Amino acid sequence: MSNLTTEAGPSDKGQKATPQGPRFSEEQIDTLNQVFALFRLNFHNQYFKAFGQDRELKAIMRLWAEALARFDSTTILRGAKSLIETTEFLPTLAAMVKACEAASKHGLPEAHAAYLEACRAPSPKAAQTWSHLAVYHAGKACDWYFLANNPERTAFPIFRQHYEAVCAKVRLGEQLKQPKIISLEEKSNVPADKEKANAWLKSLKSEFE
Repeated sequence: MSNLTTEAGPSDKGQKATPQGPRFSEEQIDTLNQVFALFRLNFHNQYFKAFGQDRELKAIMRLWAEALARFDSTTILRGAKSLIETTEFLPTLAAMVKACEAASKHGLPEAHAAYLEACRAPSPKAAQTWSHLAVYHAGKACDWYFLANNPERTAFPIFRQHYEAVCAKVRLGEQLKQPKIISLEEKSNVPADKEKANAWLKSLKSEFE
């Protein structure tokens, strides 16, 4: 594997030297090399098909380093790992930038990773430990039954709409409410009349959202 180095773009022998591009810190270089190593391990055939030429890979890595320079190393690695966990295809630079943006903003997971977390979380949903409360609130707004009983091609676009709306509120500073978990003791003294019984059943249902 070809690694990025501290040198700016090398020039070919026999060609006129061109102005050098930006130089990268050791931390930036190490982070990018880790990212591409992760991609090589997880997208092996796709990786070598896309980055088969050593010289092309170095140029691509310099391009990525420039585009991702505004993110710290932790965010870049978190973004790369999020993509590895949620896609079967070698990520593009645009996908990587979006993943890093999601990772850098209030710890919000990428939309598809949030969708998978919401779908896989057992009931009662309110009692789970979420990577971010935005995932819970988006799932609840989307409807847990809908998520559980529809294929991804149908459910994910709807979930993403709700999730992006919740994320927008978080980025504007809104504090999301912790879900309320009602203990069994709180359920024991429910009146038996029909109206109140229906209200209690509705309340009980909400606990599993």
